[in-house]
Amino acid sequence: MASSLCYQICIALVPALVSLPALAGKQPPAGTSALLAVLETTDLHANVVGYDYYKLVDEPSFGLDRTASLIAQARKEFPNTLLLDNGDTIQGNALADYQALVQPLRCDQTLGIYKVMNKLGYDGAGIGNHEFNYGLAFLGQATGQRFDVTGVKHAKKCAGPSFPMVLANVYSAKTRKPLFAPYHIIEKKLSAVGADGQPLATTVKVGIIGFAPPTIMSWDKRWLEGKVTTQGVREAAEQYIPEMRARGAELVVAIAHGGLDAGRYSPAMENAGYYLAQVPGIDAMLLGHAHQLFPNPDSTVAQFNLPGVDKARGMVHGVPTVMASLWGKHLGVIGLHLKHDGKRWTVEQDKTFVQARAAQTGAGSFVDADPAVLALVKEEHEATIRYVRTPVGSTAFRMSTYFADVGDGSAIEVVNQAQADYVAKYVAANLPQYAKLPVLSVSAPFKSGLAGPSDYTDVKAGDLALNNAADLYLYPNALYAVKVSGAQLKAWLEKAAQRFNTIDPARTGPQELVNQAVPSYNFDTVTSRDLGYEIDVTRAAGERIRKLSWRGKPVAAEQEFLVATNNYRASGGGNFPGLDGGKTVIAAPDNNRDILIAYIRGAKQLTRAANGMARSWRFAQVKTAGPVVFHSAPGMIRLAHEAGLHNVSQLAADDGSGKGTALYAIDLAQ
Repeated sequence: MASSLCYQICIALVPALVSLPALAGKQPPAGTSALLAVLETTDLHANVVGYDYYKLVDEPSFGLDRTASLIAQARKEFPNTLLLDNGDTIQGNALADYQALVQPLRCDQTLGIYKVMNKLGYDGAGIGNHEFNYGLAFLGQATGQRFDVTGVKHAKKCAGPSFPMVLANVYSAKTRKPLFAPYHIIEKKLSAVGADGQPLATTVKVGIIGFAPPTIMSWDKRWLEGKVTTQGVREAAEQYIPEMRARGAELVVAIAHGGLDAGRYSPAMENAGYYLAQVPGIDAMLLGHAHQLFPNPDSTVAQFNLPGVDKARGMVHGVPTVMASLWGKHLGVIGLHLKHDGKRWTVEQDKTFVQARAAQTGAGSFVDADPAVLALVKEEHEATIRYVRTPVGSTAFRMSTYFADVGDGSAIEVVNQAQADYVAKYVAANLPQYAKLPVLSVSAPFKSGLAGPSDYTDVKAGDLALNNAADLYLYPNALYAVKVSGAQLKAWLEKAAQRFNTIDPARTGPQELVNQAVPSYNFDTVTSRDLGYEIDVTRAAGERIRKLSWRGKPVAAEQEFLVATNNYRASGGGNFPGLDGGKTVIAAPDNNRDILIAYIRGAKQLTRAANGMARSWRFAQVKTAGPVVFHSAPGMIRLAHEAGLHNVSQLAADDGSGKGTALYAIDLAQ
């Protein structure tokens, strides 16, 4: 930052850009320098404002309204900025669904997020995989494009963003031409400093080129098959970047909707940024899709420790690179120090810097939201809130996690059913090589009283609205599926069983059942009538899973399963043995919560018999000399008994912890 600060001081001492001597199309003199800050947003997922439409509360930790403040700060700091978006912009929350499916956008209307981006003065944008989730007709309308593809008709060009959108590696199967413009060359005005130290106004031609993951052909097969084709990211870059240079691009910024992956390159590679950076002619690279933060010197992500990757400086094979996480939580900044030799601009690498600026300024504190953003989308925002209150189904029983630690799966089974159903259908459509493998699903009781008696999932019988899905599935994860052996499945369940303390049957005093050092979201639970196992809490951790069976037969060590889970767990979250990203066979484009909502819509009414009583696990029976106790909200014993847990009793309405929780006991002999 020291070099950029010096530059800022120099600029601060001169008049405004409009009063600087202009070069009227001439090349600036040799020795002219300028600082161009390339700003990135990525994976906004329609989070225009910091509001959780599922919980129906303000949420300051994300939202383009706060990123807007970071953008304003950057524009005050840097004399020249280029603001770009990396895609996955128009889908991802209830606001997006409302504008695409509930109250479909008219041709003369602009998407809420594009209205805001227009107002913020974006210079360009790429296209992500989630742009295709609503189909090509909607994508063409929302982006103001007229796609020439089979089965899609656009009567006229509709309203769209006022900035160029680029995508180089997706083609119409009908015309063999790119679906969007593969690249665009922006003539950007620059406030520069001549070799004599005097300010001057000039321009630089910046070429932007976009790439989407070729795996869209699997993820959105229903929309894309027979209509579009894809090209490998590296191949598209090698084709178009020389053309961009020949047409006058002095700088090239690659907008790659993907992360880093050191696996062997193929044209179908999802996260090809590692190889894209090796294509000659790229001056800066914007990454996305992986929802990671780069640069990040503290990251332990394996991809950030690859040869040629500098996670502290933000370099990939020498190319300045940024990935601004997701949902507007960060603003990516690449400060390109430019020098002109009298013929062309070059980037001074030693002075260039890369940053990911956070909207969070401290524990529980964030930059102020720009109120103009909400004002622009007030109508859509309020309509969406009304929408999420609308029932999508109903439940005939109460779904809660008050007794999830002792076997109540009432709030877990429907999540597992939705995930398993999704994976089974995905395999049938796309992965026939796995068609014979049993499909299991795991989920966890995300809310288990850590913050007190109100900190439990509790969805009462009656109508289910979209916001209830957030109570059933707390985190905005993506659905992943992994292939594991019987031995690996057992190790997975052993890790989950660390949720419990080791119980001494001979001890006469009370013993705490739950190990509070193990968070409830790591208590992965199967709720399948086909899988059975016992957890023997009298044994040491790692030796507790007993009688693991599939359809009444012992699970063999070499037997294979597909297990539906989430991206966090499949990629190593929680440090479960063997789950490090290498066993993933499905990385779905859909969130677990959205999959759950779709499943509830299809089921219409949930019943305890069909959706809340299946149990895969039980405690191994053992008689203890003293009580085995745990804590939950007071007065809920009826719910335990309704779930079939007749061995549970309430000992005291107040456990004396000061949290307002009650003391319960479980008889492990029953």
